Amino acid sequence: MPLLPQVLLVEDEEALSTLVQYNLEKEGYVVRLARDGEEALMLAEEQAPDLVLLDWMLPKIAGIEVCRRLRARHETRNVPIIMLTARGDESDRIRGLDTGADDYIAKPFSMVELMARLRAVMRRIRPALAEDRIEVGDIVIDRAAHRVRRGGRDLHLGPTEFRLLDHLAQNAGRVFSREQLLDAVWGSDVYVEVRTVDVHIGRLRRVINDGAAFDPIRTVRSAGYSLDFEGAPRAESVRAAG
Repeated sequence: MPLLPQVLLVEDEEALSTLVQYNLEKEGYVVRLARDGEEALMLAEEQAPDLVLLDWMLPKIAGIEVCRRLRARHETRNVPIIMLTARGDESDRIRGLDTGADDYIAKPFSMVELMARLRAVMRRIRPALAEDRIEVGDIVIDRAAHRVRRGGRDLHLGPTEFRLLDHLAQNAGRVFSREQLLDAVWGSDVYVEVRTVDVHIGRLRRVINDGAAFDPIRTVRSAGYSLDFEGAPRAESVRAAG
């Protein structure tokens, strides 16, 4: 495996592929670009990537078939695959996952969500690539030192709040139900009241938002919580307001 994780980006929409490639390279990934399914299979055969971002609707060979063929090859059988698609039906999502995709992102999507989902899949499939440092917005999480900073200021979190923030940051932009957060943070074999999540989210909010101009923890009614900096005010606006 190369020193820098290599991503095979398979996308025929030029504007989107340029945007995704720019953001991937900014995060330190090496990107190889394929415009159709045939080229994607050829590039993957030349050198197995560390991860594939695969559009569903492709010229020559459809993304779902590319996914199936990659899974059938010994060299790419275990390569993580994230499918990008405008097809949002649950049946399509299930079909993609059944074919061998590790994750599925419906268009349109934010770059924050894409990068978080990509990191999460890489960590799950290839633990050696797990990062000791995560940056989301103005929040920096140092796993090795068990420290959190926001805007250059140290935050003092309890162990549960730290794990909760860490999980949300790994999957920034993604909404998690209370039950999903219980399983991820407390563990599926531990019985904890669902209401406990709300209590710890409240504690986490108080600490990370002390003196801050924006609350990145978004409450989605009847759905759950997410860490989302998409609606954060620009620095210029914050200074002008001050």
